[in-house]
Amino acid sequence: MHNILFYDLVEDYLERRGPLRAEHLELGRQSQARGELLLAGALADPVDGAVLVFRGESTTAAEAFAKADPYVKNGLVKSWKIRKWTTVIGGE
Repeated sequence: MHNILFYDLVEDYLERRGPLRAEHLELGRQSQARGELLLAGALADPVDGAVLVFRGESTTAAEAFAKADPYVKNGLVKSWKIRKWTTVIGGE
């Protein structure tokens, strides 16, 4: 099983993310190094959301990520939600 963290981004996300990007990416790298975060990135055309895929049965890692993310803390993310994903095909 996986968990998907969905971000709904503010309209001026691209203009505002610069000063927070290094901290955001480092948070992602740390989560990936712990074996939690598998994939992450912004949606394109338009850039109005982001998707982060976490490994595991529990939503704990995804919740902790969102709560610690400077994009969330500084208002670049309007809202976020986590959905459990029953992965049927595909490996890691």
